[in-house]
Amino acid sequence: MTELVNTLNSIIWSPALIYLCLGVGLYFSLRTRFLQLRHLAEMVRLMFDGKSTDAGVSSFQALAMTLAGRVGTGNIAGVATAITFGGPGALFWMWMVAFLGASSAFVESTLGQVYKEKINGEYRGGPAFYIEKGLGMKWYAWTFAIATIFACGVLLPGVQANSIGASLKTAFNIDPNVTAAVLAVLLGFIIFGGVKRIAQFASMVVPFMALGYIIVACVIIALNIGQLPDLLWLIIKSAFGLDAGFGAILGLAIMWGVKRGVYSNEAGQGTGPHASSAAAVSHPAKQGLVQAFSVYIDTLFVCSATGFMLLITGLYNVQGPDGAALYTGIAGVAAGPGYVQTAMESMMPGFGNMFVAIALFFFAFTTIVAYYYIAETNIAYINRKVNRPWLTVVLKITIMASTVYGTVKTAELAWGMGDIGVGLMAWLNIIAILLLQKTAFTCLKDYEQQQAQGLDPTFDPKKLGIKHADYWEKNHQDQAVVPVALSKDAATIAADKSSSC
Repeated sequence: MTELVNTLNSIIWSPALIYLCLGVGLYFSLRTRFLQLRHLAEMVRLMFDGKSTDAGVSSFQALAMTLAGRVGTGNIAGVATAITFGGPGALFWMWMVAFLGASSAFVESTLGQVYKEKINGEYRGGPAFYIEKGLGMKWYAWTFAIATIFACGVLLPGVQANSIGASLKTAFNIDPNVTAAVLAVLLGFIIFGGVKRIAQFASMVVPFMALGYIIVACVIIALNIGQLPDLLWLIIKSAFGLDAGFGAILGLAIMWGVKRGVYSNEAGQGTGPHASSAAAVSHPAKQGLVQAFSVYIDTLFVCSATGFMLLITGLYNVQGPDGAALYTGIAGVAAGPGYVQTAMESMMPGFGNMFVAIALFFFAFTTIVAYYYIAETNIAYINRKVNRPWLTVVLKITIMASTVYGTVKTAELAWGMGDIGVGLMAWLNIIAILLLQKTAFTCLKDYEQQQAQGLDPTFDPKKLGIKHADYWEKNHQDQAVVPVALSKDAATIAADKSSSC
């Protein structure tokens, strides 16, 4: 099984996908004149703009749902594995994926909003919706939907669950079988509660866990602030093959940095649009900008906190492509959460180990919940014409079984399966957003023009020549009817007054 998984990964994660992720992010950044910098203040403002409705969630709740998927074991165990196989320079390439990927996140999340639908009283959207409506390629949309259900329902939950089991075993000596049973029960309680419960759960847990983790990491960095300049220089040197010790793995630094960067922040992967489509906003670009900022939170804040901790303490290993040790700072510990637990425990004895285990539990568990929501949204897409309620039941049972299976299996197999899921979705989605880029850029231009006029931007797809944005067309028509009705009432009242006089 492990050999099969590794073979598939070597095909899916070929250099072509690495260059595609970086190249598309750079291209979108240039096309939008680096919106990730120009609109930074607007991104922060929009996070707290808007309220939830009966059909949709608020911008902040949608952001929290997205972060629930983005901020997971990739921010802890993923950074550790990137440094192990790519050296310290891998962290730089994770930053590059985040910076350039913010523009990709804007494009895909804006498209998710443009082509969203209201299904059973709730907003639903994502790549399957914008592939069918924007490209008119139903077979492609179904391919993405099936691949995503398989990836998020079967392949990806095991990675998160495995890290939870490993960290709780290290910190509290809890048997992974016990952890698996507890995770299954908790997951069942959440996913049987529907989208609203998922959004409420994510908006309560995600900000708390991410902020707490960053604060503790910043304390450790502050206690060793004198090492920071040398640390940053080591990252830069290693990223470009200038360090004598890590020069031989320059290609691996790029590959693992991009691979783990995409896994962590999910920019371009196609997961973000599912949650962003659930937001109740007046213009698609609003949620696109919010989701662009979520990439920063994930990688530039949380992943950097992990990377700095490991490099400052020196408690990490680096190995070459032949498995030979290039640096050994924590002998006998497998690449993963154990690095971070040991590093934090060395700085905060009696606290660090347990803190990482608890933080990772919340990080990874909320990510599994987000995976369920993404898979369920694609089932909702498949069920639009012919309702098949049994598909949702099968998904719930499958994701719980996958979580249990991943908790007790080896980390190598779990990560390998997860990488297959991420890679499949990334290939399918990046090609789609490249073909649909014009729609997203039209939305951005419209948003900026209205903003320049001092307006709160609203979206009229017909005015912009965007077809098949059915929800927005109906919404715009409904809004247009109201002033006409009011004007007739006003005319009637005026006539009554005139006759009475």
